[in-house]
Amino acid sequence: MSTLTIPEIEMPEGATTQEYAYERLRNAIMVGAIEPGTALTIRSLAETLALSLTPIREAVRRLSSESAIEVLGNRRLRVPDMTPGRFDELVRLRVVLETYAAQRSLPFVSDRLVDDMVALDERMDASYAAGEFNELTHLNRRFHGLLYCLNPDQAVMPLIESIWLQLGPFQRQVVRHLGGVYVVDHHKKLIEAVRIRDPEAVAAAIEGDVTDGLVRSGRALLKQDKRVVRVA
Repeated sequence: MSTLTIPEIEMPEGATTQEYAYERLRNAIMVGAIEPGTALTIRSLAETLALSLTPIREAVRRLSSESAIEVLGNRRLRVPDMTPGRFDELVRLRVVLETYAAQRSLPFVSDRLVDDMVALDERMDASYAAGEFNELTHLNRRFHGLLYCLNPDQAVMPLIESIWLQLGPFQRQVVRHLGGVYVVDHHKKLIEAVRIRDPEAVAAAIEGDVTDGLVRSGRALLKQDKRVVRVA
């Protein structure tokens, strides 16, 4: 088994060992530090994080419930492989759930919110240009979450986060192997749609953001890499 590299993260003061284990593993999966199909064990994760087995077991249980880790037989774990069918399903779910969340948040949009989205988008542009893809992933989550969580009654973010978590490792593979370049910056289109509170323009910008680069490049990688495609 190859040596795992699990990025460090900042945790709030007073966080428990279980919270630390969960958040650090979750982040590693989200940013693609653990690739799809990677075989894991609870013991190897505990050794890598220098933790006991108990917090790792709890972290794996939570990540399994979010479909981010598969628990196999013989005490084996893995980050799920991506298949064409699963990829299409996750992409469609992203579009539907994120469009719903954004449109439901429109009545709560303020000029300050738009300014904050612009500032995050500028930071994302700088991170992409510098090849800082981990930072780009974190900023992208903040950018979208800022909008989707405006609705005080929202209950959709756990579902969206689960989809992001399932797509994260494969998205990083796309960037690593194919470049994963977006032809159009749909974040700027989304900002303008939010600025004028136009629900149809918001829906179009989100669909473009999800599908423009990810679908084209993702399908290309799935066709190219026979190791990734494991269809029964």
